[in-house]
Amino acid sequence: MATATPQKKSAVRHGFKTSEYIVYPAHGVGQIVSIDEQEVAGHKLELFVIDFAKDKMRLKVPVAKAAAIGMRKLSETDYVDRALKVLQGRARVKRTMWSRRAQEYDAKINSGDLLSISEVVRDLYRAENQPEQSYSERQLYEAALDRMAREIAAVNRVSETEAVRMIETNLNKGPKRGAKADNEEAEVAEQEEAA
Repeated sequence: MATATPQKKSAVRHGFKTSEYIVYPAHGVGQIVSIDEQEVAGHKLELFVIDFAKDKMRLKVPVAKAAAIGMRKLSETDYVDRALKVLQGRARVKRTMWSRRAQEYDAKINSGDLLSISEVVRDLYRAENQPEQSYSERQLYEAALDRMAREIAAVNRVSETEAVRMIETNLNKGPKRGAKADNEEAEVAEQEEAA
């Protein structure tokens, strides 16, 4: 007979432990609140119980599937520094249809990889003197910015507001952005393609 009440177990499983912050690719930074054991269809199953406080969501992930899903520990500080350096680079926007690029950006955001997410933030960032973003561009930019800020905040033990400030500071250290810069960049790209 299956029991509905989970039994709480506290310990370390697959390198993850309770109260530790982790990154779940599809949802970002969460905290393991417990490792429970439940009986499902006659089989005992160990589950990580992960809270995503900002999204007001709780997720139960089978311990055995955590690695396959892509759940990982927070990035090391040197990896965060590399991601912040990516923001200082020149935006790389492919000349393909927006729907295709949007899918690629979405896949990068949901990969859970901090460097990929920082590329999306860099590519979709708009300075004050640049034209407005479309609604879908803005949505993707904000999703990437939120994911990146949450991980940087957790790694550096700062608030998300401070993490966003760090990101924006690094974006503004990059090459000049604006309509004039974009036109010059487009001309250089066209000259390179013609050569």
